Amino acid sequence: MTLISLADVQAAAERIRGGIVRTPLVPTLWADRLWLKPENLQVIGAFKIRGALNAVGKLAPEVRARGIISHSSGNHAQATALAARHYGVKAVAVMPEGSPRVKVERTRALGAEVVIVPPQDREPRTLALAEEHGYVIVPPFDHPDVIAGQGTIGLEILVDLPSAGTVLVPTGGGGLVSGIATAVKALSPETRVIAVEPKFAAELQESLEVGERVTWPVDRTYRTIADSVRVGVSELTLAHIRERVDGVLTVTEDQIRHAVRTLATESRLVAEPGGAIAVAAYLAHSGSLPPGDVVAVVSGGNIDPPRLAEILGETLDGP
Repeated sequence: MTLISLADVQAAAERIRGGIVRTPLVPTLWADRLWLKPENLQVIGAFKIRGALNAVGKLAPEVRARGIISHSSGNHAQATALAARHYGVKAVAVMPEGSPRVKVERTRALGAEVVIVPPQDREPRTLALAEEHGYVIVPPFDHPDVIAGQGTIGLEILVDLPSAGTVLVPTGGGGLVSGIATAVKALSPETRVIAVEPKFAAELQESLEVGERVTWPVDRTYRTIADSVRVGVSELTLAHIRERVDGVLTVTEDQIRHAVRTLATESRLVAEPGGAIAVAAYLAHSGSLPPGDVVAVVSGGNIDPPRLAEILGETLDGP
């Protein structure tokens, strides 16, 4: 299986320049040696715009004109909708039942046609609609152009903090950590890249333990509050992770909620549960991390206001 290269990530950075927010690296006063990469500040509230804009931008104009279809719990749906609008083509987003309302509403507001399906039907319905209408599928993580776009975050981290010792990356499908690890390991091999996932959706950890890709049933992964990371890795992203990622950490639901509260109250950043899991891993595992500065990617901030109010109303004493 062919992995993407540093050159692919660098080409993606040029392609999407001007279409994304060049997010800063933010230091913290409330945690020792921790820096935040706030991708929740992207115009769609999540890092996904990088991969979507790169993938849609690489399509031949006549192919792109057929329309774009994606499946997503919300962040990639918004990203492909915005990328399609940028190029003046139709967008369709297949979204699972239970997706946060804010993500569904914003995807529609960006001009996409939204199709709501049972969680287990998101990929089959996407394939069926693509075949019926001729749409081009832009998957949320299982595509080299998507992975390369997400990898631009790694380039930016090392420009802003060349001394970074560890980068913690929220992981569901694995496109984000695959891209970041590709860039970071090529430019700074000594920097550790660690994938982070919820204990209730720890398919990557199990896959690495047994030596092959493991897929958990929907009713098992949907136990986690972190909706954006309920999906597991693909063979493509698993191959990148095996080659370039240094390890996996898992976090509990209480630790995730504590991270959402901490980001809001200490750094004034609104993070969705899946976007906060790298910070949750730092708070829970900082004592076991190697020396050096730590960067936690805050991958998204699209949380329903009632959910945010609920989490902020909980005790602030810790996880």
